[in-house]
Amino acid sequence: MKGMAAALARMVALVLLCGLALQLYFLARIALMIAVDPQSTTFQRSEIWRLLVERQSVAWSQQWRPYAQLGAPIKRAVIASEDARFADHSGVEWDALEAAWERNQRAQARADKLNEQLARRRDAGKAAAPGRGPQKTVPIKIVGGSTITQQLAKNLFLSGERNFVRKGQEVVITLMLEGLLPKQRILEIYLNNVEWGEGLFGAQAAARHYFHVDADRLGALQAARLAVMLPAPKRFEKRADSPYVLDRAATIAARMGDVELP
Repeated sequence: MKGMAAALARMVALVLLCGLALQLYFLARIALMIAVDPQSTTFQRSEIWRLLVERQSVAWSQQWRPYAQLGAPIKRAVIASEDARFADHSGVEWDALEAAWERNQRAQARADKLNEQLARRRDAGKAAAPGRGPQKTVPIKIVGGSTITQQLAKNLFLSGERNFVRKGQEVVITLMLEGLLPKQRILEIYLNNVEWGEGLFGAQAAARHYFHVDADRLGALQAARLAVMLPAPKRFEKRADSPYVLDRAATIAARMGDVELP
């Protein structure tokens, strides 16, 4: 019994040590970003691999622009659309995170109820028709409530998988980013790496692709239209001038004057 307890203690210690090493790795990578622009993100590398597997080729557009060369309109539009209190918060909007947690709990309860109903139907179906294939369960959709810094943390280092453990790691990395980097640098890295379509990354590439101008030449409505696309760029890239995009862009453009830039 003592030997088993000692082995368990060693295993727990090893897990904790690995977890600490991983956090130190993230910390070192972020510290390097004080002076060095990140060459790619985990999300971008996963997209490259997906394109290679699915299409055997990679059409890629990304051009880094320093903070001063991005232009105020795209900064204001993205903040107005994605994270209105970006300049003031410490990286995590705890109220929004709490609201997201409550929504996720309700979603989990609904999913559990539906899965229980499906299980009963499956059992009844097996009795009536033996040999039928298994029915799919209802997945739970994890809602994030993420700030710009949290989105950057996820894109830089984490997978697209949605669960509570990954969300916790995202919060830790977010606090590291906010602790080591000024807000301008966080926004600069975000705007140069965020996805704006399949194989299309960064504000400069998006401005050239959709409007044939450089990022610092975007008008308010053009910048607002790009900001509207951010939650689902692959969905909007084929209809970047849809009524929804244009209507939502007008709303964002009206808010841009109130945005505080870092």
